[in-house]
Amino acid sequence: MSEKETRISKRKNKKKISKKKILLFIAIPLSVLLIGGAVYAASIYSQAEKAVSESFEQVERKNNKETSDLREEVVNPIEDNVSVLIIGVDDSEKRSFDENSRSDTLILATFNKEHNDVNLLSIPRDSYVFVPEVQYYTKINHAHFFGGPSATIETVEEFLHVPIDYYVRINFDAFIEVVDSIGGIYYNVPFEMYEQDSKDKKDAIHLLPGYQKLNGEEALALARTRKYDSDLERGQRQQEIIKAVMKEAASVKSLFKLDNLIEAVGDNMTTNLTFDEMKSFVSYGLTKNIAINSVSLEGSGGYMDDGLWYYQVDEESRQTIENKLRNHLDLPTSRNNTEFSAEQ
Repeated sequence: MSEKETRISKRKNKKKISKKKILLFIAIPLSVLLIGGAVYAASIYSQAEKAVSESFEQVERKNNKETSDLREEVVNPIEDNVSVLIIGVDDSEKRSFDENSRSDTLILATFNKEHNDVNLLSIPRDSYVFVPEVQYYTKINHAHFFGGPSATIETVEEFLHVPIDYYVRINFDAFIEVVDSIGGIYYNVPFEMYEQDSKDKKDAIHLLPGYQKLNGEEALALARTRKYDSDLERGQRQQEIIKAVMKEAASVKSLFKLDNLIEAVGDNMTTNLTFDEMKSFVSYGLTKNIAINSVSLEGSGGYMDDGLWYYQVDEESRQTIENKLRNHLDLPTSRNNTEFSAEQ
């Protein structure tokens, strides 16, 4: 092979690898879950770095530690199995809640390097749990109202005994803009539904059952609705929608929409992930064999003495999920849950 042919071959191979990496690069609205890394163009790379830098917000840990109390050492996503808590909130200008908003969606993702897979756990928003920030039991989605991401992380750790290494907090505007920026997603809508839109206009979204293309407002309405099935099914539906967004974001036609995707995420996200840490997640997307596994908490709902409806998580199910996620993070598991309490 001539020297010229060798150079051309190398350029083609680099181009293929670069495209494969960038397909994952901004898909971290971990909203929508993975942000992988590499360079699509210098301007895109710079834009992404700036957006992530402006979105960075460190989480306050107990005793000013750099890591979870459930970790013995600081983790490095380049080398270690790590967890990311996705917090979806409605803090739109219409509501003007800012930090005092309740979380609408909580999804815990654990990443395993050896198996190149991701576990997704949806935590029902009405789960009855102990909230350390206020020292009493209430709905898990209230934790964010009491203390933002820090209180939410502490509550999830107390509940599941699984360390939360990173968080990504996104609002509804981010979700809508991400879906719209990639041209919508395809999804098999399971039922006819009427739902309010992001501006709280009643019955503004009307969907019929069947496989169809959804825009941002429609996808959000389907992810949020609580009228047509259970909290458990709602969580599973949200996981499937996340997978659909990831699939579309990684398509070739979305390559030239990355600047819009970055802008949508950057303006509506806070995270304690640095730009370099985000780039380390690229290893999960360099193969088509990556597996995204859905796990869920079983339980039942009902009204309590305070007149409010709560979701009571079955303890055996909770313990099974705890061990599954800890094992996925290569951490010891035990039937004795108190051994891993956040009080350690």
